[in-house]
Amino acid sequence: MSASSASISDPAYLRARAMETLFERLEKLCEGAIAIDRGGRVVYVNEKYLAALGLKRTSEAIGRPIEEIIPNSLMRKVAETGEPILLDIMELGGEQLVVTRMPIEDENGTVIGAIGFVLYDHLESLKPLLARVAQLESDLRLARRQLSNARAARFTFADYVGTTPGIAQAKQLASRAARQSVTVLLTGETGTGKEMLAQAIHNASSRAEKPFVSVNVAAIPDTLIESEFFGTAPGAYTGADRRGREGKFRIADGGTLFLDEIGEMPLQLQAKLLRVLQEREIEPLGSDKISKVDVRVVAATNVDLRKRVSDGAFRPDLYYRLNVLSIDLPPLRHCLDDLPDICARLLEDISASGDYVKAKITPSALSALARYDWPGNVRELRNILERALILSDSGRLTGEDVARILPVGADVRPTASERPAGPVVPYAEAEAEFEKHTLEQALAASNGQISEAARMLKISRATFYKKLAKFGLAAGPAPV
Repeated sequence: MSASSASISDPAYLRARAMETLFERLEKLCEGAIAIDRGGRVVYVNEKYLAALGLKRTSEAIGRPIEEIIPNSLMRKVAETGEPILLDIMELGGEQLVVTRMPIEDENGTVIGAIGFVLYDHLESLKPLLARVAQLESDLRLARRQLSNARAARFTFADYVGTTPGIAQAKQLASRAARQSVTVLLTGETGTGKEMLAQAIHNASSRAEKPFVSVNVAAIPDTLIESEFFGTAPGAYTGADRRGREGKFRIADGGTLFLDEIGEMPLQLQAKLLRVLQEREIEPLGSDKISKVDVRVVAATNVDLRKRVSDGAFRPDLYYRLNVLSIDLPPLRHCLDDLPDICARLLEDISASGDYVKAKITPSALSALARYDWPGNVRELRNILERALILSDSGRLTGEDVARILPVGADVRPTASERPAGPVVPYAEAEAEFEKHTLEQALAASNGQISEAARMLKISRATFYKKLAKFGLAAGPAPV
């Protein structure tokens, strides 16, 4: 084998030739090249770079500090740290240059200087790339803004309208809660505005700039509820995300976590929730690492938690920990004096989300609404108003508009003073009529959702279906 053949197969020789070839190609293709030693003094500059540097001969730069040749140069930083700056835009003489800077090492790997190449002396050829980068940055800012908005609470105490004693007391207690970081328990029938009040507490507190995270406990499958709350470690179980997943407590860190329908939380998870409330720390599923969290919990329920405690379905220690400050939200039928203000606020919100700019409500419509007992509360009231507006040609709601939407019988129930004398109806017949009417109301309030309607009446789904069959009522969305 010849000496020439032996050198070709020598790795050190190949590496040296590769570096020389790379340097030669870069120098030939680039618009300029300059090198410095470890002390920042220029040791090399090629002919192509002289005009841009305002020099006539290379000897004018050799031995001088790099900053005298290129003001604000970052070459010295590369020589001192050994970290390359692979792509950068440098301004020189009013021109923008695309440059790359790399450290120079000796055979032992010690940094002895740095070399820089001007890849482009104008940016036109890079405009598509720069435009793409700008678009990606814009998309990232938008995504962050949307994520922030998704975790933001939009309601304030001004949205929870009313001056009747029940509403006034709820707002007073909620305002007091907002000034502290205590755990709050909101109780009341479905549709009374528990999440709205939770958001108002958050927005009036020192946590307002942090996330507000809402979780419906009853909507999460039992098999996923622990990972949903506390997150998972990477590869915690088969099918789990290899990167892991943050739970709701981690997402809400620094802010507020709203736990709706807390009474439906499984017993095995209640113990872990109690630990979080007491110790302010979480342990993700599949992990042995504990991390601290700072979260205010606002819980809500439409069931009697004390009864669930006595039935063994809810831990008493968790109940006492949640019930630091309890706020009861009154049902709408106890706040009918506030009906005009509540309707005005709902119509304002509906108008903002649809094409109902001139939405108005007349006294006759308010009178008709006041004769209904609202098992679905404010949520049902909003549903009725929105449906009436959809069917209205003028956007001015009258008693007739409302009567067409209210459940069967609701529009003909007179007040006590208006009720005419008549024949006495047998008790069993009256009881059956009342029961049928109650089922119809619950179906209307839940928009035909059997589970929700049964929960409103505090009976099981099976019992609800039996009663539907008894009166020949059909399940499904309420008619419009």
